[in-house]
Amino acid sequence: MRAILLILILAVVAVIAAVATGFIDIRQTREAQAPRVTATGHGVQAQGGQAPAFEVETGSVQVGTGTANVATPTVKIEPKQSQVAVPKVTVNRPGAQAQPATNTAQ
Repeated sequence: MRAILLILILAVVAVIAAVATGFIDIRQTREAQAPRVTATGHGVQAQGGQAPAFEVETGSVQVGTGTANVATPTVKIEPKQSQVAVPKVTVNRPGAQAQPATNTAQ
């Protein structure tokens, strides 16, 4: 419950800041009218009201790319020969004499 209340408060503050800085411009174009209700001896009659209308203009945000000089490190890789043990698989046909597996790099 507290999290929802905090989110609502932040949203209201964001809207107030946007209106105060001119990022959002809100103008009312039609006023509200309450419904008319009349009670007579024959019953109750009601006429609908009118909701207000607003025109909202917002600022724009443009996102793009540009060029800039940025210092980047240079990495140099030099290959080095070293001997390591690698797996070796030998497949022998049936009836052939099995040879011991050795780890020799080829």
